[in-house]
Amino acid sequence: MILSRRALFTLTIFVGSFLLFLVQPLIARLALPRLGGAPAVWNTAMLFYQAVLLLGYLYAHALARAPARTQAMVHLALLAGAALMLPIGLADFAPPATSNPAFWLLGLLAASIGPLFLAVSAQAPLMQAWFAAGDDRDPYFLYAASNAGSLLALLAYPFLVEPLMSLGVQSWLWSGGYALLIALVAACAWRTRGAHIREVPLERIAIPWRKKLYWVMLAFVPSGLLLSTTTHLTTDVMAMPLLWVAPLAIYLITFIIAFSSAGEIFCRQAMKISPILLLVFGSWLFVDWGALALLLAAAGLVLLFYVALALHGELARTRPPAGNLTEFYLWVSVGGMIGGLFCGLLAPLIFDWSYEHPILLILAAALIPAKPLLKRIGRLWQKQPTRWLMRYVLPTLSLVVSLWVPSERLAAAFVIGGMGLAAILSIGHRKAFAVHFLALMLGLGGWATIDVSTIPHARERSFFGTYEIRGSNSRRIRELVHGTTLHGVQSTVPAYMREPMTYYVRDSGVGKAMTLAAPDASIGFVGLGTGTLACYAQPGQSWTAFEIDPAMVRIARDKRLFSYLSRCKPDIKVDVGDARLRLGGYKAAFDLLAVDAFSSDAIPLHLMTAEAFDAYARSLKPGGLLLVHISNRHLDLEPVVAAIAKKQGWTAVLRDYRSPPEQPSGMMYTRSQWIMLGRDKAAVQRVLDAGPQADWRPLRERKDVPAWTDDFASALPLLKY
Repeated sequence: MILSRRALFTLTIFVGSFLLFLVQPLIARLALPRLGGAPAVWNTAMLFYQAVLLLGYLYAHALARAPARTQAMVHLALLAGAALMLPIGLADFAPPATSNPAFWLLGLLAASIGPLFLAVSAQAPLMQAWFAAGDDRDPYFLYAASNAGSLLALLAYPFLVEPLMSLGVQSWLWSGGYALLIALVAACAWRTRGAHIREVPLERIAIPWRKKLYWVMLAFVPSGLLLSTTTHLTTDVMAMPLLWVAPLAIYLITFIIAFSSAGEIFCRQAMKISPILLLVFGSWLFVDWGALALLLAAAGLVLLFYVALALHGELARTRPPAGNLTEFYLWVSVGGMIGGLFCGLLAPLIFDWSYEHPILLILAAALIPAKPLLKRIGRLWQKQPTRWLMRYVLPTLSLVVSLWVPSERLAAAFVIGGMGLAAILSIGHRKAFAVHFLALMLGLGGWATIDVSTIPHARERSFFGTYEIRGSNSRRIRELVHGTTLHGVQSTVPAYMREPMTYYVRDSGVGKAMTLAAPDASIGFVGLGTGTLACYAQPGQSWTAFEIDPAMVRIARDKRLFSYLSRCKPDIKVDVGDARLRLGGYKAAFDLLAVDAFSSDAIPLHLMTAEAFDAYARSLKPGGLLLVHISNRHLDLEPVVAAIAKKQGWTAVLRDYRSPPEQPSGMMYTRSQWIMLGRDKAAVQRVLDAGPQADWRPLRERKDVPAWTDDFASALPLLKY
């Protein structure tokens, strides 16, 4: 069956976009073991994708001016040349501990899939230009087909591809799809033969720079919001494709709607709703919601959808004639790349908190072309002196009032309510609305967050996360917080300053095992944190800590912040780098190894695979014990460890420690789940015999949860919801 010209071009663009967005989670998933599963892996990968997408669009824009025969020959040659890199995979080099992981990852991705990604990314605008050269219809409908292919790939990966296929199968499947794409592009070239872009009577207009910059901003803000929203999800849940693709899928859906034939209606509605959602969901950004952080993340996804739809709708409304199609996509791609550059590279370097998210929301408030909620409100802006009052006086007053929001709840509600009302009255007047929105965020915790940034050593941000040190005089403790998760506590009471707390108390699983370690034992632990575990050290023991983030090492060694290391084990060896890679140099080195390498509440997936447990086993002496911390609010990790233990012949038991309701001032006990494993059953039994065996229980297995491997792992069945 011969496809119609319209169907052929639609299918080609669909397949190309499907491959383009299928390779993104696949390559990022391959890269996770190299960088400890840090959430920033995905954001940095997105920066790479957007930068290469820009190059692809620039290539398409330049090539579209050549005769059709030249275009076909050049593009097919590029596709064929890039095919030499198949099957897709990562270049074989590990990150040096001293380099910037972001720049290293960009280089790794460029060396691994750069030419392939460039070739595939160029096909969407180029095929639209070929279609427009021989068809008098508006080619922008093909942009919706492109985003539909992208969306389907994103949804297919976490729900079908990852749970059902190994990484090796995924790689070969993608390679087969690439071969199909080459055949489809060749068919499109054959159907376009004889056309010459410069001779086609398409309308082309001169685009003023102001409009180009407007397109860049309209693309930049949603692109940045996509990444800043993703950062929150992958920091507090897990760095995995399911949570990577949710914001990106929403982002693509807004493009599909905006460029569809009926998109204008939905975009107008989004322009009405977005300012209200910014006030309801966005103004609370600086408030610490604790256990409700996941609900706030869901609200952030809703906000991303409406804001992106409103801004992409404005992009679609202001698009140029078909003759300027490749130029339009080029500037849209510039905006997307700047969004990735801002969030993926610059923000972690210049901010100590995720300030990029509120900045992007403020820019969104200043860009959304909303109208006043009521005509009566609109008339207030048309007459003096109310116009002057609404434009200048009220925004200034809101900023001033945000500095002095009362601490008493009723008074604070009254003040915030007044600021919110002023913001509602300003909807439809973008500059004033943006100022009111900023004032609300500052009044609702923004100034307090900024104050923390002015305190030396109170907060630090790196590629691997944002760390904040908090003191509580009433509870007489100092805390290390990463995302929404507590990662270490030290008492400020002198008598308790050497006492392990939180997940590491003496009655916890790791506490029981370390207390019973021999006086001359060699101990290792993965995940330095505040150095709490070092206070189990005995004088004759040798201790080694593995930590991927140099920022965490600085925090733990700074006696002004936490003094566990200086008080308990000042000579501890800290090996900086990914623990799984570094453990290769420690053959039969440890009598006990504890693994506690969570990043906020996100688990480093590559430390929970069968290959990782093989590495742990090789680092243990005969009769050595492995302790694995699996406490997690979102994922039930016990069946995964149970499956690995059964497959590899470990004896494994779990201690679910529950903290007592009454705790002395200056101490903090928290619930923890530690799994103890040993290849020597007698070694495990010695710990069990030292206390009530009821404290420990066998692991719970699940038939639907296999042992994770580097090649196959899906967290979807482990979600607790």
